[in-house]
Amino acid sequence: MHDILVTCRMSGTVLIIDDEEQLRKLLVRVITLEGFTVLEANTLKAAALILSQQSIDVVLSDVKLPDGTGVDFVKKIKQTSPSAEVILLTAFGNIADGVQAIKNGAFDYITKGDDNDRIIPLLHQALNKATLHKKSSVNIQAKPGLDFTSILGESSVIKKAISLAQKIAATDSTVLLLGETGTGKEVFANAIHLNSKRKNNSLVAINCSAFSKELLEGELFGHKAGAYTGALKDKRGLIEVAEGGTLFLDEIGELHIELQAKLLRVLENGEFIKLGDTKISTADVRIIAATNRNLEKEIEQGHFRQDLFYRLNVFSIELPSLRERQEDIPALANYFLTQFLEKENRPAIHINKSSLQLLCNYQWKGNIRELKNSIQRAAILVDGNEILPEHLPYDIQQQGATTQEKLSLAAVEKLHIQKILQYTNGNKTKAASLLEIGLATLYRKIEEYNISLNLSK
Repeated sequence: MHDILVTCRMSGTVLIIDDEEQLRKLLVRVITLEGFTVLEANTLKAAALILSQQSIDVVLSDVKLPDGTGVDFVKKIKQTSPSAEVILLTAFGNIADGVQAIKNGAFDYITKGDDNDRIIPLLHQALNKATLHKKSSVNIQAKPGLDFTSILGESSVIKKAISLAQKIAATDSTVLLLGETGTGKEVFANAIHLNSKRKNNSLVAINCSAFSKELLEGELFGHKAGAYTGALKDKRGLIEVAEGGTLFLDEIGELHIELQAKLLRVLENGEFIKLGDTKISTADVRIIAATNRNLEKEIEQGHFRQDLFYRLNVFSIELPSLRERQEDIPALANYFLTQFLEKENRPAIHINKSSLQLLCNYQWKGNIRELKNSIQRAAILVDGNEILPEHLPYDIQQQGATTQEKLSLAAVEKLHIQKILQYTNGNKTKAASLLEIGLATLYRKIEEYNISLNLSK
């Protein structure tokens, strides 16, 4: 038997992958007592089947399995179940495997026996992260404050985008929002909905990249009881939930080609068929889609349907990158700082002139989202009443620094990493988040700079 449903869902669903039956059964008992639903598999093949059929929150996997390694399998898990978090268990831990596991997307990598006491706390931490990811991937209502007045900026490019969005909002036309990650596509979708004739009905938003094909199909179109293993009752899809309102499909370029055909039918005549059903359902929804991909290139490569592109591209709005609107950076930075301080009930601080110059010089690959995270991180590190250059992420300091300053930045980086690790009490996951670098990068820098701390993670 490859998998067993052990208890009712209370806290979350955990998939245990281990070919040692005795250890697997022990883990099942312990984790079940914590209120988790537990599924189990003794091979990667069996685990892959479960992941394709079930919504899994956390995967707890052995590293060495009969048909492969857990380290390599992490990538496949992230492809089929992007919101699932993966904790790897190994009998013989080594740094190289640990770094690779984190690079592949693992939540943590721990040693059997030595770290047994950490398993339950880690499961809860991983579940919290997975839950937040799912919540951020599907929203069922508009955010009242996110209208056109909340879009800050005086640059000509952002004003043009706002003007176009305001004009199209009053119509019932399909809208395609184009732009890099972090440029504010969700905010624009929200504002368009709040200024439309559908504003009194739901705005349903879903991130298409956060689900496997099978799970996304069920989320969008719904299913009948018995449509697949685990479908115990009828489920309304998000298209039905959005009836009379707006459906926002973020990362539409990630939509599987088979689902694209089904979405096209919704756009053309408002019809769809639920999983496991035989009758046609209808829906009255407005579609707003968004992508950071070049859909015309995706069409050339056979990844996106041309007919769907034409239906989506009735009215497109290009959202500018932060690099194209540098004059807006000071206002945005100060807004995010004020917002964070009010939320945390902290006294006023300001961004000094040198720091502001560094922010304006930076290229902002993550755009507004990256700027917001950088300001919040800097505010956490401030001891006095102003954000200084050393409080900013290392990449921002380096990009705007002079040649002489760059010569000493390695030493500054080492001290900065040490300070962050001390601030997080050795929690490397939290430290990497504050430093805005990958966990694997943090491991490498700890080794490179010979940073000696008693780290717990």
